[in-house]
Amino acid sequence: MKILRTHHVAIICSDYTRSKYFYTQVLGLEIVSEVYRQERNSYKLDLRLPDGVQIELFSFTNPPARLSYPEARGLRHLAFEVPNVDKAVVELQNHGVAVEQVRVDEYTGKRYTFFVDPDGLPLELYER
Repeated sequence: MKILRTHHVAIICSDYTRSKYFYTQVLGLEIVSEVYRQERNSYKLDLRLPDGVQIELFSFTNPPARLSYPEARGLRHLAFEVPNVDKAVVELQNHGVAVEQVRVDEYTGKRYTFFVDPDGLPLELYER
């Protein structure tokens, strides 16, 4: 098997309108398609990052909560590469998003920080 790249990441949200705003207006992701699935009472929103990787944002009725902190098993976080962490932090803060203190990766020397989406999913900004 030869894996070529990440195709998409799927996220289930608790408040579709709030999460759609966050991912499109705060993070600036492009909407590829939006479908309401009547039989599931569920939206599916396909979003695209500049490199082509997609995020599928799903809404379901009463989805169960998933542990994120402390270091629970499973997906730890989703990381986005940015050209300048400081500028990205200011943009997030201007949208009222709380952002952790910027840190430096001890092995790569790269700067990074964490914040959360409307459902508490940990997201990382990693400087190019």
